[in-house]
Amino acid sequence: MRAFICGLKGPTLEDDERAFLRDAAPWGVILFRRNVDAPEQIRRLTAEIRDALGRHAPVLVDQEGGRVQRLGPPHWRAYPAAARFELAAANAAQAERLAWLGARLIARDLRSVGVDVDCLPVLDAPAEDSHSIIGDRAYSRDPARVAAIGRAAAEGLMAGGVAPVMKHIPGHGRARADSHLELPVVKASREDLELIDFAPFKANADLPMAMSAHVVYTAIDPTAPGTLSKSVIGDIVRGHIGFDGLLMTDDLSMKALSGGFRQRAENAIGAGCDIVLHCNGDLAEARPVAEGAPPLEGAALARAEKALECVRRPLEPFDVAEATREFDAAMRAVA
Repeated sequence: MRAFICGLKGPTLEDDERAFLRDAAPWGVILFRRNVDAPEQIRRLTAEIRDALGRHAPVLVDQEGGRVQRLGPPHWRAYPAAARFELAAANAAQAERLAWLGARLIARDLRSVGVDVDCLPVLDAPAEDSHSIIGDRAYSRDPARVAAIGRAAAEGLMAGGVAPVMKHIPGHGRARADSHLELPVVKASREDLELIDFAPFKANADLPMAMSAHVVYTAIDPTAPGTLSKSVIGDIVRGHIGFDGLLMTDDLSMKALSGGFRQRAENAIGAGCDIVLHCNGDLAEARPVAEGAPPLEGAALARAEKALECVRRPLEPFDVAEATREFDAAMRAVA
C-alpha cells in the first residue's frame, strides 16, 4: 500500500485502471461527478475498487453541497452551500444544528453506496477581496463561526460513519486566485494569518484528516506553496495549529503546482504530507505520482488507521424522516 489516492476516468472500472490499482496499491480512491450515475452503479464501482485492491480501502468524495456536490439530483438531494446555514438560522446554535443535520444526511447517502470519506468541512474564512473559489463554500467570514459550524458538520459526518477531511489547511480564504488555475500568493502578516486564517483549523486540530492548500504564505515561506513547504507544514500545520492527523495534499494536477508529477509527489512527501492526492484519472499522470509516493508506513500509516476509526464504529440510531423534516423546514426559509 502506497501513500497516494487516485481518481478514475469514468463510471466503470476499466481494465487498465483495475491493473493500476492492483499494481500501484493506492491507499484510497476519490470519486468525481464523471464517476457518478446512479446508486447501484456507485455501489458496484466501490465494490470493484475494493476487489481490485484486495481490501476495504477508503473511497473519498467532495460532497459539500452547493457548487461542490458530486452526488446530486435526481438520485440524491441537492444540499445547500455552507454559507446558507448562518442565513437560515435564528441563532448560532441552530446554525450548528443545521450543519450537523446536513452532514449526517450526507453521510447516510454516502455510506449507502460505499463511500466512507467526505472532503468536508471547508474551514477557510474568506476575506472581502478574495477569489470566489471559496465564497459560499465557507460557513462564515467570522473565523470563530467557521470553526464552530465546521466542527458541527464534521461531527455529523462521523456520527454517520463517514470520516471528515477539513480543508484547505492552513487556509485558502485570503487567496486572490483559484489554485486550480494558478498559484495564489498571500502577503498577509503571520499575526493576521494566525488571527483569522489559521484559527478555524487550530480550533479543530483534533479532527482526523486535513487537505493542504496550494497557497504561498510569504510571511511563512516566500516561495513554496503550503503543500510543498516544510515551514508551512512543520511550523504551522504541525506546530502552531497542532494538527497531528492524516495530512493529504490537495490535487497534484492543479495548475498552482509545477514540475513533473513524480517530483510533485516526492516534494509534497518531503515537505511533510502523509499522502498525495491525484484526481483527474489520467493514468499517464497517476503512474509517476504512484512512483513518487512511498509505502504508507510508520507515523503516516498510524495516522491513516486512526483516521478511519469512525468508519468502523457502530452507528447510533438516527431518525431520517424527522431529521429531514427539521432540516428542510429551516432551509426553505432561505431557498
